[in-house]
Amino acid sequence: MPANSPLISTAELDDLLGQVTVLDVRYRTGGETGREAYAAGHVPGAAYVDLDRDLAAPPGERGRHPLPDADAFGAAMRAAGVREDRAVVVYDDWSGQAAGRAWWLLRHHGHDDVRVLDGGWSAWRADGGAIETGVTLPGVGDFEAGPGRLPTVEVDGLLDVPVLVDARAPERYRGEVEPIDPVAGHVPGALNVPTSTNLRADGRFRSADELRVLYAASGVTGDQPVAVYCGSGVTACHDVLALAVAGIDAALYPGSWSEWVADDRRPIEVG
Repeated sequence: MPANSPLISTAELDDLLGQVTVLDVRYRTGGETGREAYAAGHVPGAAYVDLDRDLAAPPGERGRHPLPDADAFGAAMRAAGVREDRAVVVYDDWSGQAAGRAWWLLRHHGHDDVRVLDGGWSAWRADGGAIETGVTLPGVGDFEAGPGRLPTVEVDGLLDVPVLVDARAPERYRGEVEPIDPVAGHVPGALNVPTSTNLRADGRFRSADELRVLYAASGVTGDQPVAVYCGSGVTACHDVLALAVAGIDAALYPGSWSEWVADDRRPIEVG
């Protein structure tokens, strides 16, 4: 893969084991954490990171997964062994969606060398990667989370974004179903590029050229500022990651739909 890619292949990670910090971010929305799955088998040396506890603040008026406080996030990353001078690789078993959140937060708070394992845990197993069981106790890292540096959009400025992408499933975007939040639909003017379309059938990301074509077909070319949202600000990071692979910078709307619909005065569209 290109040296500047935010992704890393299973073969590349296998060659780097012991030289990089590996974080296991297995997670399911509304389900159990991935801690038991992690203990049953993980990439050798990986430390477990809990999305709800370590990669988000408690739910509230800013949405279901607000961005964590920088100090709290830094402490969680140090506990997981993250170091300033050591590359980090993150993975999950959720199509890269939780790993994408960890990737975004680490970069947002100042870590310059973070990759997402392409294909995640399923690819690691399919490709014959070594598996370790039990719990890895990493040494304490020295990562200090700096002020946020990646672009974000606040709720009051969302309707002013020239190109707004909704990363949720099409049926949620259209307002046909809403399994989590109290109101169905989407932010007026938003385009729908579901996270699932970023991946090939084997669960790995499409190539940079394929992603550029995919997003251009929806009106996302990078010629105008782009922002992405989802249900709670987690899976939107997957579209931000895919756009980064394609060479397009995108801002994140952290509060996402869960914050948007918390005020019934905000407009919504369906269809």
